[in-house]
Amino acid sequence: MGNTFGHLFRVTTFGESHGGGIGVVIDGCPPRIAISEADIQRELDRRRPGQSKLTTQRKEEDQCEILSGIFEGKTLGTPIAIAVRNKDARPEDYSEIAAKFRPSHADYTYEAKYGIRNWQGGGRASARETVGRVAAGAVAEKVLSTLYPDFEIVTYVAQIHDIVAKINRSTVKMKDVEKNIVRCPDVAEAKRMISLIEQVRDEGDSIGGVIECVARGLAAGIGEPVFDKLEADLAKAMLSIPATKGFEIGSGFAATRMRGSQHNDPFEMRGEKIRTATNNSGGVQGGISNGEDIYFRVAFKPPATIAFQQKTVTSSKQDSELAARGRHDPCVLPRAVPIVEAMAALVLCDHALRHHAIGARLE
Repeated sequence: MGNTFGHLFRVTTFGESHGGGIGVVIDGCPPRIAISEADIQRELDRRRPGQSKLTTQRKEEDQCEILSGIFEGKTLGTPIAIAVRNKDARPEDYSEIAAKFRPSHADYTYEAKYGIRNWQGGGRASARETVGRVAAGAVAEKVLSTLYPDFEIVTYVAQIHDIVAKINRSTVKMKDVEKNIVRCPDVAEAKRMISLIEQVRDEGDSIGGVIECVARGLAAGIGEPVFDKLEADLAKAMLSIPATKGFEIGSGFAATRMRGSQHNDPFEMRGEKIRTATNNSGGVQGGISNGEDIYFRVAFKPPATIAFQQKTVTSSKQDSELAARGRHDPCVLPRAVPIVEAMAALVLCDHALRHHAIGARLE
């Protein structure tokens, strides 16, 4: 039913926004990978609601509980189950939408598919489902760091609405990202972004933007040809995140305005390694990594929940109107940064394990 992701490193998320809790089961994680609840909690804290004045004020600690698969701080090679309890659910905030479809939400499409839906916060369609993804991503990053000691992944807000940051993707570090609440390493533009989000929130509206992700330290040869190309799986992973509307890797759509002589990445020897002089390919050629930095961008739409009165219809097919209630983000990008990072880690981990044919044992 579309709840499982990956081939060797497989994750299945479960739970609804206003149900008892959210979680994930990870199958295929190699044994003896060092991981703790603190490692997972650190990433969940970056995603949780109520962390700043820019986010929904739903108060959730998102405290993780490891139920299986980890013993004395190391993975066992058996399924890892991680759960997070919902503490501040307010299903009564959504009583009006039990019979009304919110514009641009998944209310209508879920009912059209299943003939039933959880109208309390959107159920599985809520971005709260991504708690399980972020928890699994923390484990995936630990596996990648074990396989590739130089591995690092840095994800940040590159654009909010029409404010575009200037960021050197070759040198930016995670500490630069976490310096402000909008998670943009360009300090000057970050201030403008924060002001704009606050303004839009006070107006009862919402805005979107672009997140960029850079993965460094991976070897050449990761990925599969034809249907399981590395960039194809990255695209699927990113577009599975709520509110995403676009994906581009490397030069992306800008390549349409270039000639082959401008776009090609010439090979050169650097020390004992084959490298490329430029990286318009975004670190992937023929669906397989070439050893350069892998970088891509993800477009996020404005959140669909706004305070404006909007036209809609009811489940009984009557015209109606609806104004949003409940607690929502005016812009999802600051909290989406760890989600993009997690999904990238899941794809890269899965492909790394496939490439190494590592099976159940890491030496």
